[in-house]
Amino acid sequence: MAEDTFDVLILIGRPASGKSEIIDFLTYLPDPIRRERFHIACLEVFDDFPMLWTWFEEDDILSKSFGLPRLHSDEEGYFKHKELWHVLIKRMSLDYGKKVRDDASYHEHTTALIEFTRGSQHGGYAEAFQHVSEEVLKRAGILYVRVPFEESLRKNRHRFNPEKPDSILEHGLPDEKMERLYRDDDWAAVAPGENGYLNVRGQSVPYAVFPNEDDITTGKADQLAARLESVLGKLWEIYQQK
Repeated sequence: MAEDTFDVLILIGRPASGKSEIIDFLTYLPDPIRRERFHIACLEVFDDFPMLWTWFEEDDILSKSFGLPRLHSDEEGYFKHKELWHVLIKRMSLDYGKKVRDDASYHEHTTALIEFTRGSQHGGYAEAFQHVSEEVLKRAGILYVRVPFEESLRKNRHRFNPEKPDSILEHGLPDEKMERLYRDDDWAAVAPGENGYLNVRGQSVPYAVFPNEDDITTGKADQLAARLESVLGKLWEIYQQK
């Protein structure tokens, strides 16, 4: 493990909770400040949304251009098999494993950030964590961005740009899908309290909660910096005890 930065940060929370804004904020900080204040090295982001969206696009090509059955999703854009959510987790773990395999000094200069969201309808975080590789778990801290469903729904509507449905910062979901997939969130059952450890397949994984009910991630850079520094500071304290 690096001496002053997280090796892996798993960033989770409801859609439009502020995860992408946190990544954007950290990415553009000068490296010395990001390391000193937030314990984050240069970021490499592993996000399951681009993979998911590629599957949807491929299904549309198969169906509309070739008249063939869709492989991953139905016509309404729901996965045909629940296990595909877990494939995305395993895919990110696999991609991370290749990075550390090919660069023995990877974490001397890089913090891997793994981002995803899971609602209870497709297994929640309890099930998702079962598919994260041991290689990731032993190096990871978890940051959960907390917002109620109503705030997630509001921001999802606000950010959606129909001209850029594949955009990290501007994609959105119809209200019906938000309701079905993300109204119920199992985080509070998985990890009671503001910080502590999760036991995942015998690995103690530290976590902390970033409260964002007041949408501090939108247009409030100074307040975001202060809160993020505080929460990541607490997470760093328990991360060092792994």
